[in-house]
Amino acid sequence: MSPAESVRAARELGFAPSEPDYGDTPGQVLCEHEQSQTEFNLGFTKDALTDIHVYRLRVESADVTITLDELDVFRTPSELLLERLEERGHTVEQNDDGVDTLPDLKVILSNESSFEYPVDEEGDPIFFDYVLVTSVDFRGPRGD
Repeated sequence: MSPAESVRAARELGFAPSEPDYGDTPGQVLCEHEQSQTEFNLGFTKDALTDIHVYRLRVESADVTITLDELDVFRTPSELLLERLEERGHTVEQNDDGVDTLPDLKVILSNESSFEYPVDEEGDPIFFDYVLVTSVDFRGPRGD
């Protein structure tokens, strides 16, 4: 998908590029939804959309839902979300750094942002607050 097509699709969903003059060959375009304070970056390589970085909505009551296999990514507790994704046959690779991957889907989930979101009694984030969807192999040339 070209930058122009990607930006047009974002606008149709109610998001707007933060910079109206994003140029013909942007590296990234930040799109924001004012009401929910949700934002995402469209990443481009050689004039083609290669990744989307989606950040958790900052207005908890907003009528915005980001789903992965029909599961709410930002409102389902992270551990439960990973369990449900595994139950649906997806490979989940977890680590202790708060960054988990679904390599078959080329998706990375994280709960390590600087924003203040709900935490459990130990101070750990309850929900994911970032998801990266990409069309490239993010594990590197050796698969690590």
